[in-house]
Amino acid sequence: MLRVDAPQTLAEFLPGAAAITVLTGAGISTDSGIPDFRGPRGVWTKDPSAEAMSTIDAYVAVQEVRRRAWRSRRDSPVWDAEPNAAHAALVELERAGRLRALITQNIDGLHQRAGSSDGKVIEIHGTMREVVCLSCDLRTPMPEILARVDAGEDDPPCAECGGVQKSATISFGQALDQDVLDAAITAARSCDLFLAAGTSLTVQPAAGLCLEAADHGARLVIINAEETPYDELADAVLRRPVGETLPRLVRIALGTGG
Repeated sequence: MLRVDAPQTLAEFLPGAAAITVLTGAGISTDSGIPDFRGPRGVWTKDPSAEAMSTIDAYVAVQEVRRRAWRSRRDSPVWDAEPNAAHAALVELERAGRLRALITQNIDGLHQRAGSSDGKVIEIHGTMREVVCLSCDLRTPMPEILARVDAGEDDPPCAECGGVQKSATISFGQALDQDVLDAAITAARSCDLFLAAGTSLTVQPAAGLCLEAADHGARLVIINAEETPYDELADAVLRRPVGETLPRLVRIALGTGG
């Protein structure tokens, strides 16, 4: 394994990577004002009870959990957040024709807001910009349902069937969409460089994409503030801020600077 302290050290192989698959986690959005979940100042670190809002059994069974979840969605910093330099760097990589796919564990939609193509972004954990009914699968834009919350509905039911609604995200206890997962696995297996940025690599099956990529011959680069379970597998591990480091790596890959 190659361990590096400076992104410039990666100049040996980054420029030659023709098909780069990127996996992003919460750490890429913290510079946009969206807190992560498991970090030292993460949402669940500061308030462990908040995790119940992302657990499907608790969400369905306990109305107070749903009420709290709707308040949290309404007040989320996502709605005022803007993409940052790391998001923009991945747009540059795509426009240069070097991005195989952009797999994200994030549900904030900031990659698309930055300009990443829908055809390149694989939202493995879904999106909070839509709402889904757990009974009839009706999908509704999130702003429509949040307007009902603002009007006084603390647990707005589905307008079609009266069922329980939630954000169109994958909660703990829910299976991932198999087509989405298959697309992510294919992207991991068919790249020559797999870059994991701002993710703790502790949530499966997303974290396992690192192994899929490495097993199929790709180099693995990890950018994360904390250690991950896949560091020993990586060709390079960078303990640097994602917002600064990812743009530098993209510049090195594109030959536009360091």
